[in-house]
Amino acid sequence: MSVTSGHAEVPMLDLRSEVDELWSDLSDAVARVLRSGRFILGDEVAAFEAEVADYLGVAHAVTVNSGTDALIIGLRAAGVGPGDEVITTPFTFFATIEAIHHVGATPVFVDIAADGFNIDPDAVDAAVTERSRAVLPVHLFGDPAPLAAILAVARRHDLRVIEDCAQAFGAGADAAASAPRASSGGQPDRPLTGGLGDAGAFSFYPTKNLGAYGDGGMVTSNDAEVAARAVSLRNHAATNGERYRHTDVGYNSRLDELQAAILRVKLPHVATWNRQRREVARRYDALLGGLERVTLPPRTPGHVYHQYTIRVPAASRSDVRTRLADEGIASSMFYPPWSGAWPDFLARLPGRCPRAERAATEVLSLPIHPRLTEAQQERVAAVLAESLA
Repeated sequence: MSVTSGHAEVPMLDLRSEVDELWSDLSDAVARVLRSGRFILGDEVAAFEAEVADYLGVAHAVTVNSGTDALIIGLRAAGVGPGDEVITTPFTFFATIEAIHHVGATPVFVDIAADGFNIDPDAVDAAVTERSRAVLPVHLFGDPAPLAAILAVARRHDLRVIEDCAQAFGAGADAAASAPRASSGGQPDRPLTGGLGDAGAFSFYPTKNLGAYGDGGMVTSNDAEVAARAVSLRNHAATNGERYRHTDVGYNSRLDELQAAILRVKLPHVATWNRQRREVARRYDALLGGLERVTLPPRTPGHVYHQYTIRVPAASRSDVRTRLADEGIASSMFYPPWSGAWPDFLARLPGRCPRAERAATEVLSLPIHPRLTEAQQERVAAVLAESLA
């Protein structure tokens, strides 16, 4: 939910400049696919899966056609289904909750931690029942959830862990969550998100840190059985890849060759782009740190800042956004308070997760992308300060 006044002089992100920068390589990649005459589950998809698996340090990477399908297929591949409960956060995009509902399970909401926007591991532990089957932490805004503590809870209660990594490609997880694995993308002292739970679910929506120019997603896992199940489910649950042989009901959820080729062009740049996002975030921290009515986002090691999300007083947020928009500065609200018009399991939520509910009234995401200039950030900070004065 973004607010601008006409064409934003300071947009939330700048994909046109990205395309211009990569135009030659993108054009070559698209031409290569078109000339190949193969557009579904071909060499580009296979190569991209292998390259991502190496980057993330995971054993298996399975492409699908969206981040939402990655969640659904990841849950099913990990054995979650009707009658199960999945413990998760309500402070997330609706797809997280939607996926749980689609596999026939029941979402059980627990609150976020007091010092950030991610799920509280102690609340997860307290919510476990005999029907609990899995935990679904969300690495919100590119900030890695506390996986070491979550995995410890999961081990005590024999629960599956499916990571929602939609906003966190390349984010570094707790060093204590697992011994670091060799990868071309990870920091040397920490593993990356998506390889620590039973499955990871990624989105390649165009706005993501690694985004396609269309829809796309991926399931990652170090469990060969989970990965094989995901491969089957993405292609109508074909048995052993055999056409017209199906022992289950799956999905038509295949990443196309064009998107895979585009993502292969962009993948080698992700580490640099994420580093640039961290630099932008540090500049924001310095510019906004002295504003009394602004709470800065967590400075978690491994954060890749898909969004730079601050908190402002709820009573002031609408006026702040209007003032920013009037000055040609985009802003977004991830995520707004829940509405009673949403499905029943969300309509019953108010009062159960007070920290998440308060955050929904206060969060404000500011423009962030690798090409955001210092001058643009200074202008954002100045207008924000004036609007809160």
